[in-house]
Amino acid sequence: MSTDFSRRQVLAAGAALAGSAALIAGAEGMAAAASAPTDREKSKVKPTIVLVHGGYADSSCWNATVQELQDQGYTTVCGSNPLRGIPTDAPYIGSLLDSISGPVVLVAHSMGGTVITNAAAGKPNVKALVYIAAFVPDIGETQGELITKFPGSEVEPVSVPVPYTKADGTTGTDLYLSKDGQAAFAADIPTAAFRVLQATQRPFDADSFIYPTTAAAWKTIPTWGLVAGRDKAIPPACERWMYNRAKARKVVEVPRSSHVVMISHPKIVADLIGEAAEAVS
Repeated sequence: MSTDFSRRQVLAAGAALAGSAALIAGAEGMAAAASAPTDREKSKVKPTIVLVHGGYADSSCWNATVQELQDQGYTTVCGSNPLRGIPTDAPYIGSLLDSISGPVVLVAHSMGGTVITNAAAGKPNVKALVYIAAFVPDIGETQGELITKFPGSEVEPVSVPVPYTKADGTTGTDLYLSKDGQAAFAADIPTAAFRVLQATQRPFDADSFIYPTTAAAWKTIPTWGLVAGRDKAIPPACERWMYNRAKARKVVEVPRSSHVVMISHPKIVADLIGEAAEAVS
């Protein structure tokens, strides 16, 4: 074998190996590029979900919905609504919002809707509002006006007034849901579950119905809504009307649900919240 021929073989083999290495590196590079997150994916942060309860309830009413949301990977916080009326409730929830870094999807049930409508105004971290069978008042409106705007609310006859002494020494009135309130408030949950709810409820100050709304965050923050089709606390027609006025991006209706839809249909509620979160992430 000649020296020239051997040298040519070595050079050819080296070139082939180099070419193969380049092809392999190129393929690996393309695969890495394909699997690498895009700038949008890198910047996509799951918002914190803040849930605010309404009257005759406490944060535990969200338990089943929270479990669904946590299974979807969301950080969740349940705000403890004082239920003293807008002047107390809205600043309190507003302070909770200020304590959370990063984007927030703010969710409310029932009277909690009035609270978040006021509390979210001017909060740049609140990216979406989700109203679950909730009040959506405009500036100057009261809950008393809205609950009587359409026929069908049956909670007043099963609300028990209990006087209490305020910090300034004056007398206020708390409203409790009576033991006979299941049909009006929570008809589609087991009676045993209603008894626990009724026994552990948080009453609300009757003056909550007369405080006028001072801000309407839904005018600047994207909004979603859920209608409880058999709601006998806030009439379904009122919920539809309020969500339509707020130009909700999506409205879901649960035809057979009572007012406590987050207890009786938590997955539907969680899916709507998740959809809102995805839309603003």
